[in-house]
Amino acid sequence: MRSSSVEVTGFTAVFRVVIPARFASSRFPGKVLAPIGARPMLEWVHERACRSRAAEVWIATDDERIAGAARGFGARVALTASTHVSGTDRIAEVARSRGWSPDELVVNLQGDEPLMPPSLIDAVALALGDTPGADMSTAAASIECLEEFLDPNAVKVVTDTRGRALYFSRAPIPWSRDGAPAGLASQRCFTGARRHIGIYGYRVGALLRLAALAPTTLEESEKLEQLRALEQGFDIRVIGAAEHPGADVNTPEDLVRVARLLGAGTSREGRR
Repeated sequence: MRSSSVEVTGFTAVFRVVIPARFASSRFPGKVLAPIGARPMLEWVHERACRSRAAEVWIATDDERIAGAARGFGARVALTASTHVSGTDRIAEVARSRGWSPDELVVNLQGDEPLMPPSLIDAVALALGDTPGADMSTAAASIECLEEFLDPNAVKVVTDTRGRALYFSRAPIPWSRDGAPAGLASQRCFTGARRHIGIYGYRVGALLRLAALAPTTLEESEKLEQLRALEQGFDIRVIGAAEHPGADVNTPEDLVRVARLLGAGTSREGRR
């Protein structure tokens, strides 16, 4: 893979992408290896990452099936412990084992995001590199319908005037006290609401600190790992996504929809 860097207002920032990949999934076991066209979904995600300006792209996994498939399409593979409960922990192990320095940048790209625009990967890295005081960066997109606003699987985020995350929630936030009663009927109450996109940039030092912390009350209540960072005072910068990445893949039905968007079939379509 080419060596690459990104120009960031006055200095050059180098970043890496790590794709944490596990076989277990409560709703769709083995989904990262599920075929889209003739290739596993993970290969599509890896291809998106390689089209970004990342210096390196790694796949981090504890599963030999995933590792074998990844090596088969030419990916760098880091084998990790099987005890990790989150992608953050898995990426932290890679950063430690590779000896990455605290000020280096790493982007966490989920293995179920085959529609992620490479430009958004770059933008998340740039947002972090351009803000020396920030610990993390992520992205959000405007919510477009009431159903999405009320959906607990669509995580919402609110920020301050400088773009720092104030809170992430599965609840519909911000909630308009005055506009909601009429808005629920007219679909206006979600104006200004934003959906969080699950891609993260970390400074390696912040990543290692976060992975060493115990889960927090809000994190366990909402089942959102990024709340651990907020409760512990981490500065998370949120950028607006110029391109919406589309749906991630959580179910076999999602896989079929994504395959159609990519112009590729799946082995599941013939069984429908």
